[in-house]
Amino acid sequence: MKLRLSLKNSARRVLLISSLLTLSLFSPGCSSSTSPTYLKETVDSAIREICKKEYNLDVITHRIGETVWVYIPVQDLLIKRDKPEKIFKTFEIEKLDGEFLDKSLRLEYSIKNIPRTEEDEEYKFNEKMMDKFGDVWKTIRRVLFSTQHQKEGQPKFFCTILVDTKKGIGIRTIAYYEDIKKVSYELISYDEYQHRSIQDVFEDAQMVGDEEGARVTYFDVTMKDFVAAQIYHRIKLKFQKPEADKNADIDKEILKIVVYVFKTYNFGDFDAVDVNNTASGYKVNFNKPAILEKKPD
Repeated sequence: MKLRLSLKNSARRVLLISSLLTLSLFSPGCSSSTSPTYLKETVDSAIREICKKEYNLDVITHRIGETVWVYIPVQDLLIKRDKPEKIFKTFEIEKLDGEFLDKSLRLEYSIKNIPRTEEDEEYKFNEKMMDKFGDVWKTIRRVLFSTQHQKEGQPKFFCTILVDTKKGIGIRTIAYYEDIKKVSYELISYDEYQHRSIQDVFEDAQMVGDEEGARVTYFDVTMKDFVAAQIYHRIKLKFQKPEADKNADIDKEILKIVVYVFKTYNFGDFDAVDVNNTASGYKVNFNKPAILEKKPD
């Protein structure tokens, strides 16, 4: 299982996850003590031990470079609603792919404006399982703010994988340390944090019965990985929620997202952005100066 996000899931599910994650960062009892309790080298084991001791949660943790992974096996993650919920669409994402090839960000997509349509969502997340998810994130925040902070060796990314091991359905979340800190001190809004923390609902039959997270490929997330994934995540929210006006210029909206993310993180490790809208045939290459001179909205 890799970092690439799936297009098979509704943005409504993503927003539900994101809201719960944000709330977990501000729950009572989450201390923001300034005195270091944990060493940066033991962050992963501290998360595992607190989850077991205080929440009776058995989680698997891994520290890979500057990234901490937490694997959370559960059951019955999704349950059927008493009454289906209506979901409305005004855009159709037929294709969305974004990745860095060397130092060029390649974006290829097919997104179309469609007549307003209505779908039934028959399932919802099990609140009991989402409470467990929230407990893990409360633990991450607690450890994060009680860890010896140094420039070198400090974890930068926290990734959680909550998996229904009976059905192979899961939620993957990736958050950046500086964003957690900023939303905790109200330097950015809850809504902005929901756009910065990347959530992905996935289905993977190989995860059935995997109580130890053995089928997950753990790796050190780089800023380049995170920037590409956040651009992907924001595009999904823009057109699946949707946040965009029904008559919006799709190509311009996507370029705004790219510029905003690059400038938000002062990301300069790129040479160009290649855009290919396969629905309209629109293709363009923006070099680095052309991107950096634009103003983010």
